[in-house]
Amino acid sequence: MGSFPNAHRMPLDVWVERQKIVGRLRLLARPGGDPKLQAYLGSPVPSLGLSIPQMRTVYREVDESHPDLRAQEAHLLAAALWSGETFEEKLFAIHLLSRHAEALDDRAWSLADSWVDEATGWALSDGLASGPISTMVRAEPKRFAEILRWTRAEHFWRRRASTYALNELVRAGELDKPFRLLERLLYDEEFWVQRAVGTWLRECWKKDPKRTEAFLRKHVKGLPPVTITVATERASKALREELRRKRKVAGKKRS
Repeated sequence: MGSFPNAHRMPLDVWVERQKIVGRLRLLARPGGDPKLQAYLGSPVPSLGLSIPQMRTVYREVDESHPDLRAQEAHLLAAALWSGETFEEKLFAIHLLSRHAEALDDRAWSLADSWVDEATGWALSDGLASGPISTMVRAEPKRFAEILRWTRAEHFWRRRASTYALNELVRAGELDKPFRLLERLLYDEEFWVQRAVGTWLRECWKKDPKRTEAFLRKHVKGLPPVTITVATERASKALREELRRKRKVAGKKRS
């Protein structure tokens, strides 16, 4: 993006630009869309069937054609695209928020938050949460309290999103908050949440194996099998078997 936007340029016509982007996406679409890809993405939103390289090409074309796009314009364009009918439009909306990460203020947070319950299916949910939402969570400490509240949400995709919102904290090795949040979801009954908890414990393991091992040992009783399996992908076979054995013993005692 340009550092010094042209003060004399015409404001972006958001809906005209949206139509241009949608037209470009549809030009690259597979005839009839891609039901198989939609099923893989786990989303009720129809997919046009664009590949990742194709999406990146359109991202680049739009970014290069608007080097001085203002944050407010990007947010308005993102909202317009999110209201679209296809997976690719919504994915483009997420890209726009991430692209303008330096301007992810309270308005951007409210916008992203309004999308969370609509971002069903792992691809949209994880992309939104691990992208712009995780950037905002690390940048503004008060937002961690908000994703903590998501762990008690009725909508399981919001609960899952709370784990992927830890992305930038975990990547930076700032693990206190991630462990605090993941502890709240350890015994969640929803498979998609259980798997996500395992995923982020595995990512914590990459940063601090000893701390993550101690955390798993402390909470092993009652842990869902998928959480243990995914969390210990980097662990030794002996530890994986030990944790599974302790979980089974705990289960028999409760029954």
